Amino acid sequence: MAEPQDDDTRTVRVRIEGRVQGVGCRYWTEATATRLGLSGWVRNRRDGSVEALFSGPADTVAEMLALCRQGPPSARVDRIDTTEEDDPPPAGFDVKPTA
Repeated sequence: MAEPQDDDTRTVRVRIEGRVQGVGCRYWTEATATRLGLSGWVRNRRDGSVEALFSGPADTVAEMLALCRQGPPSARVDRIDTTEEDDPPPAGFDVKPTA
């Protein structure tokens, strides 16, 4: 059973659509999340989107989501879907294989 999150921790799953594959989006996401001190992961999806899980202080997760709306310089973000999650991931941030 996962430990309950403290009141300030927010965990969200994000799906980013647009021109987000082949433009360094996963590695930009990993570097940005790591710089902000968030835990989670990022991966490409076979449908052309990028999926990520971010967990950390609610205001920092909100900052990451705002940054994702722009993405790396070569990306074009058309849409972001966000789903709140209950269970935070292990510490650290990983690039996962395509799903």
